[in-house]
Amino acid sequence: MQTATPAVRKAPRPRADALRNRERIVTAAREMFTELGPDVPLDDIARRAGVGNATVYRNFPDRDALVREVVCSVLDRTARAGQAALDEDGDAFAALERFVHVAADERITALCPMVTSTFDQNHPDLVAARERVEWIIEEVMDRAKAAGQLRPDVGVGDVMMAVAQLSRPLAGTMCLSSDRFVHRHLQLFLDGLRAPAHSVLPGTAATMEDLRQA
Repeated sequence: MQTATPAVRKAPRPRADALRNRERIVTAAREMFTELGPDVPLDDIARRAGVGNATVYRNFPDRDALVREVVCSVLDRTARAGQAALDEDGDAFAALERFVHVAADERITALCPMVTSTFDQNHPDLVAARERVEWIIEEVMDRAKAAGQLRPDVGVGDVMMAVAQLSRPLAGTMCLSSDRFVHRHLQLFLDGLRAPAHSVLPGTAATMEDLRQA
């Protein structure tokens, strides 16, 4: 007599409203972390997201889990924007410009310090998200170099360091009041990356590994 194979029960998919609540929490946390830093009370994040405190803790058991989700979501969106730039822009340098401006809008530089100060920077989710961004920016830059549009003596680390420096507000100024200058100054930097180069850069091209070891 053949024994019936027991049915495998699939884990229920999250309800649409639960997914929306999670997305609202992550969006509110990203905004408040950027404005106020990683120590903003979770109760304040819940209020901005329009959800109860219990909903925040049900999705994220502690602050580290929420910070990690915010950083990973920003990295993922940046990587998707970079891939879209590669897919849609026939002009390789235009794809680089698009990536740089999106990275600034996502405020990667405001969130990156939280990676080293609040949780394990080698967490698998974070490493995977970071590697996707690094791969896509390297691919964008390689295509621009191959097309003769990007000077050959710059590396991924040079670009990401410039984005970090140019999108960070000056000491003594309000963060949001400096936003209107960010894209203007980023475009000035991007124009300096175009080939042929008008000068020789001192030192060597910076890699992401160089930045991590600095």
